Amino acid sequence: MSAEVGTAIRCEGLSKTFGDVKALKDLNLAVPEGSIFGFLGRNGAGKTTTIRLLTGLAHPSAGSAWVAGVETTNGDSIAREKFGYLPQDPAFYNWMTPVEYLDYVLSLFSVPYPERKKQIEEVLARVDLLKASKRRIGGFSGGMKQRLGIAQALVHNPPVLMLDEPTSSLDPAGRYELLDLMENLRGEATIFFSTHILSDVERICDRIGVIHEGVLLFETGRQELMQRYETNAVILEFDSVSLPIPGAFITKLRSQPWVNTLQDEKTSLRLSVSDIEEAKKTILKLVVENDLRLNRYEWVRPSLEEIFLQVSK
Repeated sequence: MSAEVGTAIRCEGLSKTFGDVKALKDLNLAVPEGSIFGFLGRNGAGKTTTIRLLTGLAHPSAGSAWVAGVETTNGDSIAREKFGYLPQDPAFYNWMTPVEYLDYVLSLFSVPYPERKKQIEEVLARVDLLKASKRRIGGFSGGMKQRLGIAQALVHNPPVLMLDEPTSSLDPAGRYELLDLMENLRGEATIFFSTHILSDVERICDRIGVIHEGVLLFETGRQELMQRYETNAVILEFDSVSLPIPGAFITKLRSQPWVNTLQDEKTSLRLSVSDIEEAKKTILKLVVENDLRLNRYEWVRPSLEEIFLQVSK
């Protein structure tokens, strides 16, 4: 059996047991082609185990997986050409230069020598390491090594990239650079990356899967996820010319049948409502009728962090 059309990564009943520990339990997953998929979970949730199974570095206790239409869980050597892999802690030959290292990588993929130079130059330019191409890798910063890791995953032009916690060891500047690089690859390759850093997922991912204690809790689009957990709360922040907030206005709001709770925070009001549509039609009308000025009118959506903490308790 092969992966269905439009699916870059597919898992069916993928499981892994280490003795009495069930590291991954019956994973069923389909990752669309061209997407940036964030595989989110706490440390020890099963993220690295999943990636090792997908890349063929570990054998499943049960189930199968396919990458770009080729099964990776049966030892098929063709599968390695379909993906690039960046482990959580990439190791390099520190005495090599990036050019020497990438040339070695391409030789493993049997790329003819005349083609290697062009591919190496292109990928080093892509990860902004062309100026450092003849420096020893041992002198590279953490961010430079991660970018070189992306380069070795990209250099043979695979349709799928699998990145295991690619930003976890980087400082904020290094994380920003790496995420920007990943975002620039959108549409050129399917990116599957594991992480426990919620802001990274929130910034660049199209789709999100949350794994907890070896079980996939859900998989969905980022926007769909935010809408699913959308709250029925609105914040009204008033301009200084409208302060203090008139008591008559607060009383009028409290009397609306769709208002569940109202919190008076001196310069702002936070309302929880039972009927969002009715509230949207009425709130601004009441503000105008009372000749008040707003600096902020916002329907509050939960952050990815709040959702994650809620579902992975």
